[in-house]
This record gives sequence, structure tokens and C-alpha cells, in this order.
Amino acid sequence: MGARQSGARRKDKGPLGRGLLRGRQKFSSWEDALLPGRDPRCLLKRGLRHVSFSLVTKGMTDAPDFLWGLSEMQKLNLSHNQLRAVPPELGKLTRLVVLNLCGNRLKTLPREVSLLQSLKVLFVHMNGLTELPAELGACRSLEVLSASHNCLSQLPTSLADLSRLRKLNLSHNRFAHIPVCVFSLKELDFLHVGSNRLENIAESIQCLAGLQIFIAEGNHIHTFPRSLCLLTSLELLNLNNNDIQTLPAELYMLCKLTRIAWNPMDKGLHISRNPLSKPLPELLEGGLEMLVSYLKDRKHT
Repeated sequence: MGARQSGARRKDKGPLGRGLLRGRQKFSSWEDALLPGRDPRCLLKRGLRHVSFSLVTKGMTDAPDFLWGLSEMQKLNLSHNQLRAVPPELGKLTRLVVLNLCGNRLKTLPREVSLLQSLKVLFVHMNGLTELPAELGACRSLEVLSASHNCLSQLPTSLADLSRLRKLNLSHNRFAHIPVCVFSLKELDFLHVGSNRLENIAESIQCLAGLQIFIAEGNHIHTFPRSLCLLTSLELLNLNNNDIQTLPAELYMLCKLTRIAWNPMDKGLHISRNPLSKPLPELLEGGLEMLVSYLKDRKHT
């Protein structure tokens, strides 16, 4: 009995057995599920809130055609593949609420993204995007847009129409200034423009009255604008690692900034690694209250 089992194992390891194994390994989990000719809808996951489909880290260079026929899909995750383009057929998925395309090799998105009228969340970070299509402005339900770690230097003016957008991440791109359309996004409560090429923050930043988190670390910003002090809803303001030398006396107006923050995840004022003029560096060690008191006194002397 043992000899027969050993022989069977040796037989599996022969040229034919190895060929079968290699052939089997070619198929990903979704391809394997469709081999018997099953309906692609059997791969959909039906949760309590959304009908979803995921093909993460499959090494795909092209999305499978059957996806565009799954019209009931509400969440689609194609992240961390090798996709170089998304076909126009994406526009057929009109019920999409969440679309995750992060970690691919995309240069742009199809114009048909405008047909995704139910889309609320779009992740396109960690790609090679050099532009976003103007048609994205037609996605009026969009609430979250993450486009960090790309090659963007401007945004289409049509994005000003995204009146429900609350969270926008444009970090690690090539912006020389905050795009003008951003200042029209009145519902924004989170804006990340860190690690770009910014040299200033436009006075128009005061238009974003509901902003709670503003991150602009790792740029070349020279001044802390007084208009930033009008954003009285700010709970986290990160200007670390810039070229700021002075701070405005109106800093006290940011009443929801309760401390000088050192940990990147903490709420408060982040202002380290700037060439602050003396005695500001020493005052930071004493905390926000001491800093604000000094700035007020200096204004009145």
C-alpha cells in the first residue's frame, strides 16, 4: 500500500503532473469559479448595504469584460493590480457607490465616469494620473475623493460642481498652488495637500468655513496667512516642514486647536520643522497657550 502511494506521488511529480499544476496555477480565483460556465453574478457578494465585487492584487493588466455586465454592483474594488486603463464600459455600472482603483498604473479615467451618478467614494490614489477628466464634475453625489500619490498639477474647473464633497486628498502630487475649484467646495471638512510644491496658501482658503482638518505639510510655504485663522472649525492644522518664519497674532481665533501637536495623528497645531524666528521655537515647548499669549502681547506693543 505504501509503495503504491509513493508511486502515485512520484507520478504526480512527473512532466505531465507538473504541467497540470502549472496550468492550474494560471487561473485566479474568479477565473476558476467561471470555468464551469457559471454566471458571473455568482461572484457578487451581497451584504446588508451593498452588492460588491473585489479583484484585489490579481496582477491584472486588463479588467475582465464580464464586470461591465454586473449592473447591480454597488461597490467595485480593483485595487493593487497593473491596470493601465479603465474602459468606457465603466459607465454601465450606474449603481456604483464606491469605486476603488488605487495602486494601479492609470494615466487618466474614462469620460464615462460622468454616468456614475450614484458614486459617493472614489479612490484613485497611487497611480500615474496626469489629469482628472472634466466629466468627473458630473458626479454630483461624490463625497470622498482620494487622488494622492499621482502626477497631478491641476484640476478641471468642473470639480467646483462637486457640492457634496467632504473629503479631498491631493497629497503627493505636483501642485504649485491649491486649485481654484477647491475653494468652491463648501462642504469640505478634510483637505490634504501635503507633499506638493506649494509656496503659499491663497486668501481664498477662508471660503472653506467648515474645514476641520487641513494638512499642508512638506511644501515650501513661506507665510502663515491670516485668512487661515478665519477657519474656526479647524481641529487639526498641519504645516510641518515648510519655510514659515512668523505666526499671525490672530492665531487665537483658531479656538478648536487646543494644543501644539507633535504626533502626526494628534489633533492640534502642527508647526514643527519650520525656520521660525526666535523666540517662537522656545515658546512651542511651552504649549499653545503660551504661544498665543506672546503673539497677542506682541501685537499690542
